[in-house]
Amino acid sequence: MALNIPPKKTPIKEQDPKERIHNFNEVALGYTPEEAIAEAKRCITCPTKPCVSGCPVHIDIPTFIKYIKEGNFRAAIDTIKQYNNLPAICGRVCPQEDQCEAQCVVAKIPGHEPVAIGRLERFVADWEAEQGEVKIPEIKEKKGKKVAVVGAGPAGLTAAADLAKMGYDVTVFEAFHKPGGVLIYGIPEFRLPKRIVEREVEYIKKLGVKIMTNVVIGKSIPVDELLSEFDAVFIGVGAGAPKFIGVPGTNLNGVYSASEFLTRVNLMRAYEFPEYDTPIIVGKKVAVIGAGNTAMDAARTALRVGAEKVMIIYRRTEKEMPARLEEYHHAVEEGIEFHWLRQPKEYVGDEEGNVIGVRCAVMELGEPDESGRRRPVPTGEEDFIEADMVIEAIGQQAQKVLLDEFPQLKKNKWGYIDADLETGATNVKGVFAGGDIVTGAATVIEAMGAGKRAAKAIDRYLSGEWNPWE
Repeated sequence: MALNIPPKKTPIKEQDPKERIHNFNEVALGYTPEEAIAEAKRCITCPTKPCVSGCPVHIDIPTFIKYIKEGNFRAAIDTIKQYNNLPAICGRVCPQEDQCEAQCVVAKIPGHEPVAIGRLERFVADWEAEQGEVKIPEIKEKKGKKVAVVGAGPAGLTAAADLAKMGYDVTVFEAFHKPGGVLIYGIPEFRLPKRIVEREVEYIKKLGVKIMTNVVIGKSIPVDELLSEFDAVFIGVGAGAPKFIGVPGTNLNGVYSASEFLTRVNLMRAYEFPEYDTPIIVGKKVAVIGAGNTAMDAARTALRVGAEKVMIIYRRTEKEMPARLEEYHHAVEEGIEFHWLRQPKEYVGDEEGNVIGVRCAVMELGEPDESGRRRPVPTGEEDFIEADMVIEAIGQQAQKVLLDEFPQLKKNKWGYIDADLETGATNVKGVFAGGDIVTGAATVIEAMGAGKRAAKAIDRYLSGEWNPWE
């Protein structure tokens, strides 16, 4: 049987790199129905379903793929939506290669790639939208209890949708003027079009979820007022505050955090200039510090908004970078340069206070550190890389506004909310939390998994089955 399985994934069409660096249109163009069916036929429908164990929201992957094989796309998307409220988003940005596809039995056959689970999920989600009618699942009878969700990112939207389907009155409070969280402000249009996020949010609203934007809990609405008005609260505010290395020269003109740069381009739509006159200055030579997905996003965005040369500076090598291989390959295709084994020591400026370059320590790899990756060690040599703009993409930290206004909420040593990872329960009665504000920066689907687990726990708590605070 295995010998009849094509060894490679069915290719997905993409924009030509020479064209796409001049626009913000989506890079990957998706499968046709024929391509999706061909790819689905590579699945051997394992009875043990190991791929499901690799999915943080536990989608019944073999079943939805079986329906695609049969050409029953409606049944496929209905199956996915039993587990995942944001399938078009997950199909585009989840690191399937490290999760569901990493468990795929087909990939255990020598010379074979895993089934393209993410591409198939995207296909059926887009197929449903193209039909012009999004099916709304059964909503349970109203339970007469209210739940507040703070933050309209992946964790908050998932918890809200699941709770609404359970029969709760759910209100989501979002500080920005648009819901979506990192999906809106952090991920570029060419990787996740905003219309896709808006489409998924509209689906969640149709479940009965109320979303209030431009509301900062702790400022617009005091925490005590929120706690008194709602029967339970879920906090999913993410970890979008910027983090800097702190080397000399950080305050020079032209040094940005990836959070600020991407928010200006994505949420404030600088990519649609001059229709949207968002102030953004882009250097001719841009250096991006870091090699995660955010670094790739920042580098590829800088190229599209006018940079002539974009470089990524990373203290380890290609093998250790945390970015998805797909994003790295796209960056290489687009002409991004990579300076491996370089650690910034100083941002050098001119007499007027503008950055003109990065002085780097040349590194080599030593023994593995706590992350399991080999630790970069200085060789004693230095390097100078010319740049008139620097974007630091070295991670994010907890948003402080809500946490500062909620002192009774216990935090851990890193400043994140101390919550049970299985239930989301915090030390404050009726308050749950999940996603990046608990774990630190992680993936979209991991945040969604936290939202689903918390929704189940909130239901158990409000129905009187379970009370961890007694």
